[in-house]
Amino acid sequence: MREIDKTFYNDIRTILQQARNKAYSAVNYTMVEAYWSIGKRIVDEEQKGKERADYGANLIKNLSIALNAEFGKGFSVANLWNFRQFYLVFPSNEKLYTLCRELSWSHIRLIMRIDNLKAREYYLKESKSQGWSVRQLQRNINSHYYERLLSSIDKKSDLRSVENIEQKDTRDFIKDPYVLEFLNLPENEQLKESTLEKNIINNLQAFLLEVGNGFSFVARQFRVSTETSHFYIDLVFYNYILKCFVIIDLKTGKLTHQNIGQMDMYVRMFDDLKRGEDDNPTIGIILCSDKEDTVVRYSVLKDSEQLFASKYRLVLPTEDELKTELEREIQLIEEQQAGNEK
Repeated sequence: MREIDKTFYNDIRTILQQARNKAYSAVNYTMVEAYWSIGKRIVDEEQKGKERADYGANLIKNLSIALNAEFGKGFSVANLWNFRQFYLVFPSNEKLYTLCRELSWSHIRLIMRIDNLKAREYYLKESKSQGWSVRQLQRNINSHYYERLLSSIDKKSDLRSVENIEQKDTRDFIKDPYVLEFLNLPENEQLKESTLEKNIINNLQAFLLEVGNGFSFVARQFRVSTETSHFYIDLVFYNYILKCFVIIDLKTGKLTHQNIGQMDMYVRMFDDLKRGEDDNPTIGIILCSDKEDTVVRYSVLKDSEQLFASKYRLVLPTEDELKTELEREIQLIEEQQAGNEK
């Protein structure tokens, strides 16, 4: 029997894969739409019997029994409550509902439990546009990805809309803190910068997801040379949305003014020696385990549009811990703004 031509086989394979993906998307779209419609019908029926306090619970319990008897498993009481919540969370907003129909039911179940409307909208859009898996979405929700991004933009998360995040402003792409729990490194032990760098490279895909949209890896220990000296930058990325290089210097200790001066020099050198004609100015991020407000306040970081210092966390912070940290950052920025207005 003659061996099948590889190109021919790959063409057939691609056709089948595309057909399966389209079939899956069509089925998913239809089922998500059905779940929303079931949720709406449940709510409509509940409102008819609202004079009876226990009507909704009994209605869903009895409906679950009847549906499982006819259609098999998949219509538990918990699932029916989820369908109901789905409709209540997205009752009439056509823009958000359209996004829901383009995501899996597993994505939707996570997003619809988020209280903040703007956060829900952000996670819906990012899950679709960035192709987040369910696991990635859950990780980003648990690490308060949206709140950390807002904290770095203008420190007023309740007033910030998701449309503004999509503007190509440098600060929209810098988070503080960065959560690097996927590195599986102990938080309370003295850590070498080379170890931190190595683990980031070994978990590069997860790190790129954490740093945000548009980043692509260029090199580690990138050499920049002058006539007399060689300098090595820990990590170099390119952001195709901002159209600029992003260089990262790793510091396992507290941020110092020497660190800031070094990064300022790196950014100036990189702009002078490596930046292309069509590239925007290089961005430098000092990723440190701790930073002192005074050092930030009285350094070039304060007014620079190219230099940033962000903390990293090696364990996933609790909601209270992260809230406290973000509130501290907000207070610092407000104090700086008040000082500038005097």
